[in-house]
Amino acid sequence: MADGLERLWAPHRMTYIAGKDQPAGCPFCVAPAMEEGSLVVARGKLVYAVLNLYPYNPGHLLVCPYRHVADYTEIDAEETAELAAFTRTAMRVIRQVSGAHGFNVGMNQGTVAGAGIAAHLHQHVVPRWGGDGNFMPVVGQTKVLPQLLSETRDLLASAWLDF
Repeated sequence: MADGLERLWAPHRMTYIAGKDQPAGCPFCVAPAMEEGSLVVARGKLVYAVLNLYPYNPGHLLVCPYRHVADYTEIDAEETAELAAFTRTAMRVIRQVSGAHGFNVGMNQGTVAGAGIAAHLHQHVVPRWGGDGNFMPVVGQTKVLPQLLSETRDLLASAWLDF
């Protein structure tokens, strides 16, 4: 029966909702070694930047140490410095590529704090724009992303080389 509403279909989200097609092992340990379909934007000596597979906003990056550690207090001074430098660069790159107005930057430490993957430390860098908190997530339980992840990855990776 027609109800006058238009539907926005986001079938790719079902993989996340159902928990299917998850990589074997820690996804943050697997990601740097992936060749095909890699969402890694930049690689450092101790950390790397990767697009979030299920982003809150376009360009949502994660900065992760290569080393499998769960807690911020477990990384050493050199890892801490590179993680901070990558976070700064990520913000600069995203601003250049997309004109982000602001950012949410942070870590969820532990499952009770909201970490989806608590076993491997990762820092979120989420670009924000005025008005991006619209009705879609609240009413439609979905997020509209204007670009494929592979296209976003290519733009960010290319711009990263300038910094």
